[in-house]
Amino acid sequence: MRFAKRLDSVEEYYFSKKLKEVRQLMAAGKPIINMGIGSPDLAPSNEVLGALTEAVVHTGAHQYQSYQGLPELREAIANFYAVKFGIQIDAHKEVLPLMGSKEGIMHISMAFLNPGDEVLLPNPGYPTYAAVTKLVGANPKYYDLKAEKDWFPDLELLAKQDLTQVKLMWVSYPHMPTGAIASTSQFQELIQFAETHDIVLVNDNPYSFVLAKNPLSILSATSSKTHVLELNSLSKTFNMAGWRVGMVLGSAENLAAILKVKSNMDSGMFYGIQKGAIAALNSGPEWFEGLDSIYTKRRKLLYELADKLGCSYDREAVGMFVWAKLPEGAKKSEDYIDEVLYDKDIFIAPGTIFGTNGEGYIRFSLCVKEEAIKEAISRF
Repeated sequence: MRFAKRLDSVEEYYFSKKLKEVRQLMAAGKPIINMGIGSPDLAPSNEVLGALTEAVVHTGAHQYQSYQGLPELREAIANFYAVKFGIQIDAHKEVLPLMGSKEGIMHISMAFLNPGDEVLLPNPGYPTYAAVTKLVGANPKYYDLKAEKDWFPDLELLAKQDLTQVKLMWVSYPHMPTGAIASTSQFQELIQFAETHDIVLVNDNPYSFVLAKNPLSILSATSSKTHVLELNSLSKTFNMAGWRVGMVLGSAENLAAILKVKSNMDSGMFYGIQKGAIAALNSGPEWFEGLDSIYTKRRKLLYELADKLGCSYDREAVGMFVWAKLPEGAKKSEDYIDEVLYDKDIFIAPGTIFGTNGEGYIRFSLCVKEEAIKEAISRF
């Protein structure tokens, strides 16, 4: 069987491969504690679950749905942005619901990139940006993020490079995997850079409401959406990772281009899931406070575990991970996590899966119950 040549440019997603190994260890009776992946172990609210179950019996619930989502879902997204970020969004033209923001990465890439175009990608950063870039025939062009620069790109240095073939730039603030945040002024710098070089700038923003004191959207830093898109998701904020609900926001023209791709890739999101998403987006402050309370306790315990390992970390970082620097002289990240996996039955993500600048770092997930974190601490 001859497979498409594009498959030569990518590998199976790291967690897809590594979790097979972890499951095999568990099947062999090993008491594995999985701290590697950011899949919320908590449930959505009762209101969300109730909205889903009620919607299942609605007339037309099981038919094809609109490619653009229910009008009331788009309005809920626009209202969420107005309340949480202070941004006025046209619900009919500037919001496009997605079946998870991960599909949005593909849709955006297919809408804006031709074979041979270049894409600016963060190092470290979410591996899917690079994989999708390669799958559509474009070329990754990595930019460095370093701890000494607070994980923000050196835009002056980037501007000195040949950017004539660059059509797209991916950023992610709050940043995954480090948890670094960007200020409004830094967002403005990024937007100015994108406008100057005629690049579409995409901020991937699923972590603004996990342990973040001052949630920001890149769209709040500009009155023009010509060169800016923002991806967001209900996965982390509302414990709905398996529901696959995301969104992309931007100018009507840019979203129309993305819709051309999306409308040929799916047949709309299930009605009940959309109704549940609306209920989630209308959640009151007590939901966010309760979520942060749980994650604060878990993070404190993970700090204790990181201290036992001699790691250092940034207490100002946000999101659902602890990004930790290994002690001086420690093994390479992947060797280190394998040693912990096989010696202590604990799976931690190595920093290198996010790029070469992740060498020397490991990432702990907060999606682990307190009892399991305490057990992990006791194993050391």
